[in-house]
Amino acid sequence: MHVDATVGGRETAASWLAGWAGRLVVALCLAAPWAATLAPVVAPSAAVAQEPGEAAAPEDGEEPEGKSYLAFLYESLGLKYVIVFLALSFGLVALLVMCFLQFRKTVLMPPTLSSSFESLLEAKDYQQAYELAKNDDSYLGHVLAAGMGKLQSGYPAAVEAMQAAEGEQAMKLEHKISFVSLIGALAPMFGLLGTVDGMVAAFMKIAQSTTTPKPNELATGISQALVTTLIGLWLAIPAIACYAILKNWLQKFNADVDDESMRLMSRFQNIGKK
Repeated sequence: MHVDATVGGRETAASWLAGWAGRLVVALCLAAPWAATLAPVVAPSAAVAQEPGEAAAPEDGEEPEGKSYLAFLYESLGLKYVIVFLALSFGLVALLVMCFLQFRKTVLMPPTLSSSFESLLEAKDYQQAYELAKNDDSYLGHVLAAGMGKLQSGYPAAVEAMQAAEGEQAMKLEHKISFVSLIGALAPMFGLLGTVDGMVAAFMKIAQSTTTPKPNELATGISQALVTTLIGLWLAIPAIACYAILKNWLQKFNADVDDESMRLMSRFQNIGKK
C-alpha cells in the first residue's frame, strides 16, 4: 500500500509538472513577438551573449541613426572647411540681400524724382531742377545731374555727360554683383580642394597601414572628399543663378534710365542751335 501511494503521488506530481510546463510553453510562444521587440531595449547584454554575430549589426546601425545630418556634415568637412564654407555662405547671403534691395526700380529710378524734376523743368526753374537731381543719390539722379551740369555747353555735350554718368553708375552696380559671381566660382574650387584633400588622406591611410584598412578608417577621407564637393555645389548653383538674374536686371535698368533721362532732357534739344 505504501508503494502504491508513493507511485500514485509521483504520477500526480509528474502530471502537475507537465501541465505547468505546457502552460509555460504556450505563454512563451505568445510572448515571443513582444520579447523579440523588447529584447534589444530591455536586455542588450543578453542579446549580445546569445547571438554576438547578429547583435553587432544593430549596434553599428544605431550610431548613424542617432547622429544628425548636420553633425555628419561637420565631422566630414572638418573645422577649416566649415569656416571657409560658412564665410562664403554668409558673404553670399549678405551680397544677395544688398543687391536685391538695391536692384529695384523705386531705388534706381524714384518716381518722385522724375515727377518733381519734370515739374521744375516745366516751370523753367532749371537751377532748382539741377539741385534736386544733384542731391538725389539714385542712378537716375546722377545721370540727370550730369546732363544738367553740361547744358551750358549745348545739348550734345549734355548727352555725352549723361552717357558717361550711366556708364559709371552701371560699372558700380556691376562691381557689386561681380562678388556674387566670385563666390559662385570660388565655392566649387574649395569643394574640389576638399575632394583632393580627402582622397589624399584616404590614400595616406592605405599607404601607412601594414594591413588592409577597415572601411570606417577610410570613410573619413572619402566622406570629406564627397561632402566638400556637395557643399561647394550647393553654394555655386544659387550664386551663379542669382548673378545671371541680377545681370539681366542691370541691363534692363540701364535701358530704362537711358530712356527716362533722354525723355526728360529732350526739351533742351534746340539749345546751342542757331
